[in-house]
Amino acid sequence: MLIKIPNILSREELTVAHDLINKAGFVDGKLSAGNVARMVKKNEEINSDASELEQLNNLVMGNLLQNPAYQNGALPLRIAAPYYARYTAGMSYGDHIDDPIMYAQAPYRSDIAITVFLTEPSDYEGGELVIRTSFGESEVKYSAGDAVMYPASSLHHVNEVTKGERIVAVTWVQSIIRDPAKRDLLYELNEVREKMLAEIPETEESKKIDKTYVNLVRMWSEV
Repeated sequence: MLIKIPNILSREELTVAHDLINKAGFVDGKLSAGNVARMVKKNEEINSDASELEQLNNLVMGNLLQNPAYQNGALPLRIAAPYYARYTAGMSYGDHIDDPIMYAQAPYRSDIAITVFLTEPSDYEGGELVIRTSFGESEVKYSAGDAVMYPASSLHHVNEVTKGERIVAVTWVQSIIRDPAKRDLLYELNEVREKMLAEIPETEESKKIDKTYVNLVRMWSEV
């Protein structure tokens, strides 16, 4: 399932983020790629040693982690610090699947990928994130401040940018629910659960939905 998470960052926060990004500077994105991805990756990323990263991460990740759509869709156990990638004219990222195990301070399993868009669609031509699903390909090009969350096991690519500049933050999540099909069911069930608990909390049906959701999380989770 692809889940759109709108309004991670406000207009004012995007301005602050861009000021930090412009100060940090970029290096070749191949430096962070694995052996397979390195062959199809053509972008730039903020250097992991940049002094601006801590403030930038606090801004972007602080907002993401508090977002209910992220919490309900990811059911997160661990989340990585993001990469900040820039694509200018001629840059792209060919078909690839994200590494199953990634390494930060400790190894973690990459169940979910998240892209936070930091530039407006009108700022660049091309540059669509294309995710292959069981129903075909989905092209994603959201407004600045919005994010998309999708299974990291999906084959995906970024179309070539033909004009302008595309900047995104990309991160990965290890979920307490390993199976993406189970995560999808829980996400949809929770939507119904929250609506019923808000509108008719005292009914037996609401109580049963709540009990079912909570116990499915208990049954399926790996912690």
